[in-house]
Amino acid sequence: MQIVELNLKLPYEGRGKILSRLYEKVRGRIRDVHFSPPTPEGISEVRMEIVEEDAPKLLSELKKIIKNGKVSFRVLSEA
Repeated sequence: MQIVELNLKLPYEGRGKILSRLYEKVRGRIRDVHFSPPTPEGISEVRMEIVEEDAPKLLSELKKIIKNGKVSFRVLSEA
């Protein structure tokens, strides 16, 4: 088990649709979520802490969902 921090940069217009699909993938494993307001360019930032067993697999699934944004992650702790 790992605690992983996901940093998502999404266009503000389609954020709800993307986050609903994302939530279906990580339901029940979310520890913390932070939403930042959009920048003047219309980019919104979302930071999530998730308890995950296979972080690289999750990252590849998220890249399929998020096509107009950026995804980065880092491992906070190993358990």
